[in-house]
Amino acid sequence: MNEAKAELYTHDLSAARWRKAKASGPEHNCVEITDLPKGGIAVRDSKNPHLEPLRYTATEWHAFRQAMISGEL
Repeated sequence: MNEAKAELYTHDLSAARWRKAKASGPEHNCVEITDLPKGGIAVRDSKNPHLEPLRYTATEWHAFRQAMISGEL
């Protein structure tokens, strides 16, 4: 794990303000995200908020979003 990625895992999320996509359905089966320093993002499963969230650097998140938008994923 590189230094920038490792740094994201030191950030305390106990007071994080999680948000879910506006397109989330009423069944509450969704992914929630919160902002991290330097443009990073943390992602968690709304059904299991007690599990450790995944954390992505700004570069990783941008690449993921572009892949989703382009249909690669």
